[in-house]
Amino acid sequence: MLSTHYRKSIALLLTLGLLLAGLMLICLSLGSTRIPVREVLLSLVGRNEAGSDMIIVQFRLPRIIAALLIGAALAVAGALLQGVIRNSLASPDLLGVTGGASVAVVAFMTLFTGYSIHWVPLVAVAGAFIVAFLNYALAWKNGVAPFRLVLIGLGISTAMGALTLFLLISGPAYLAPQVLNWMTGSIYGTNWTYIKALWPWVAAILPLSMLYAKDLNIQSLGENTAIGLGSRLQLSRMVVLFYSVALAGAAVGVAGTISFVGLLAPHMARKLAGNSYRLIIPVSALLGAIILLLADLAGRMLFQPLDIPAGVFTAGVGAPFFMYLLFKRKRLA
Repeated sequence: MLSTHYRKSIALLLTLGLLLAGLMLICLSLGSTRIPVREVLLSLVGRNEAGSDMIIVQFRLPRIIAALLIGAALAVAGALLQGVIRNSLASPDLLGVTGGASVAVVAFMTLFTGYSIHWVPLVAVAGAFIVAFLNYALAWKNGVAPFRLVLIGLGISTAMGALTLFLLISGPAYLAPQVLNWMTGSIYGTNWTYIKALWPWVAAILPLSMLYAKDLNIQSLGENTAIGLGSRLQLSRMVVLFYSVALAGAAVGVAGTISFVGLLAPHMARKLAGNSYRLIIPVSALLGAIILLLADLAGRMLFQPLDIPAGVFTAGVGAPFFMYLLFKRKRLA
C-alpha cells in the first residue's frame, strides 16, 4: 500500500504535468494568428490538413519545446547549485556560470561568422566550465566552503558582464542587434535545429542529476554530518556542480541569459515538495518549464506586434522576488 507522502508526491507531479500540457496547448493556439485547439491537437497527431499545420509544427511547436527544455535545464541547474551551496538564494546567473557562458558565446559570434548552431551550446558549456573552475579554484581552502563560493561567484559574475559588453562594443556593428537580442534571453525564431542542439544535454543530465538527490539530502544536514554518514563530500560537490554548469551552459547557448528561472523554480519547488531532492529536482524541472512558457507567452501576446524576449519578463519578476528573499532573510537574522 502506497504511503501518504508517496501519493502526495505523485499527485503533485501529475498536477504540474497536466498544467504544463494544458499551457503548451494554449501557447500553440495563441499568437498573431489564433488557431482552434482542435486544429492544434490534429496537427500534433499528423491529421490536420488546414493551412495552420505549418504554423503549428514549423514555428510554434519548436519554440514551445525549446522553452520547455531551457526552463527545465535552468531550474534544475539552480536546484543543484542551491543544494551544493546550501543557500536558497544561489542560482547560475548570480554565481557567474551564465556570465561565463555568455562571454564564450558572444566571442564565438563575433569571431566566427557563419557558425553552426550545433556548436553554440558546446561553446557556452565550455565558457561556463572555465568560469566555474576559476570560481571553484579561488574558493578552495582545505575544501570549498559554500559562503566563499557565493562571494567569489558574485565578483566573477560582475566581471563577466563587463567583458561581454566589451566584446559587444568591439565586435562588428552589424552583429550588435543579434547579440543584444540573444543577451536579453529570447527564444524567438527557435527552430528544430536548435532543439537538436539542446535536447541531448537535457536528456542526458537530468536523469543523472537524480542519482545525486540522496547526496544532496545528506549534505543539507551539514558538512560534518554528511562526512560522518559516509558521503564523499568534495567529489559529490564537484559532480553536482558539473551537472549544474552543463545544464545552465547549454540553455544559455541556445536562449541567452534568461535570468532568475534558476532561482524562482527551485524556491517554489521547495515550498510545494518539501526538502527532499528526490522530489525537488523533478518539480523544479516542471516549474521551470511552466515559468518560461508563461514568460514567452506574455512576450508574444501582451505587446503585439512586438515580440518581447522572455528574459525581460523573468527578470522583471525574479529581481523583486530576489530582493524580497534578501529582505526576509535580513529580518530573520
